[in-house]
Amino acid sequence: MPNHVLARKWRPQSFTEVIGQAAIVQALTHALESGRLHHAYLFSGTRGIGKTSLARLLAKCLSCEKGPTATPCGQCHPCLTIAQGNYLDLLEIDAASRTKVEDTRELLESVQYPPIMGRYKIILIDEVHMLSGHSFNALLKTLEEPPKHVIFLLATTEPEKLPNTVLSRCLHFTLKPLTNDVLSEHFNHILQREHIRFDPNALTLIAKAACGSVRDGLSLLERCIAFCGSDITVAKISELLGLADSHTVQQLLDTLIKNDAVSGLTLIRALAEKGADFSGVLEAFIELLHQLALQQVLQKDNPTLLSAERIQLYYQIALIGRRDLPLAPDPQMGFEMLYIRLLSFQPWHEENEVLPVVKKKLSIPAMNPI
Repeated sequence: MPNHVLARKWRPQSFTEVIGQAAIVQALTHALESGRLHHAYLFSGTRGIGKTSLARLLAKCLSCEKGPTATPCGQCHPCLTIAQGNYLDLLEIDAASRTKVEDTRELLESVQYPPIMGRYKIILIDEVHMLSGHSFNALLKTLEEPPKHVIFLLATTEPEKLPNTVLSRCLHFTLKPLTNDVLSEHFNHILQREHIRFDPNALTLIAKAACGSVRDGLSLLERCIAFCGSDITVAKISELLGLADSHTVQQLLDTLIKNDAVSGLTLIRALAEKGADFSGVLEAFIELLHQLALQQVLQKDNPTLLSAERIQLYYQIALIGRRDLPLAPDPQMGFEMLYIRLLSFQPWHEENEVLPVVKKKLSIPAMNPI
């Protein structure tokens, strides 16, 4: 299979290419440079944030002919074969498909033999939490007294399912979801290298939809390239993802302020005709309320702000509505009922209250140290 898929093409090949996990990279770098290596490493975190990629990088660092080193050459036989996925001393196991204790015992029997060509025999077990209880017992015996030539690299999305006896014998690193800014910058770099035009605001939408996952973001970016061609714009991305633009969301809030149910429901039905994702529309509405609340706190001299009570009421109703939206028979129906609920709970009226336009995100200023 040609390696043209973005998630594979742009997989990091060195620690310098790993994004958003600086603390873990620094810890592994220090361990490699000082020679203080552990016999078992556990990488945990949500899907698609680089657990197995980081484990393969560590395997490359341990196996490089110039190593162990934090900067593998990338040209020697171990480096090249690990990148290609066929290095004989790196055994990759998918625990989701090999849960039987017999499979684990067969694997552990093989670790007693020395490496074929490298300095270490490396066992990478992905989704290790899927192993059976008997498999964990078999693994634990080897983790307690591992041969000197064996290093275990474990990866999981659910570390809480691992027995404490296994956790206590591993050096545990928890990878954190990536921020929208980090993902946007990464997509920016990739699209420049791929010679594809783009609107930076469109990359922000893609990053938000990725929910902190690099792999999900790159898969989504692949879809966007297929849909948009050589020019990625906000309008096309919004259409692909079923998002409502900020102007429409502000219009929706304006109809609430004016108590104009007809206009509001007309807007909602227009969104439905465009195939909008109402979960995303509601998320954008909540974000708008958050920005208005920040604006109210940080710019107290602005006379056009909504009352604090109304913003908090809308925000709380919208949050509850977000929880309940999947339970509605139809997303449009659920959103319309949420809108009607927002209209119903308005026990006051401010005559001079108008909707300010939030042109950019507000950031909370840094606090002075005490």
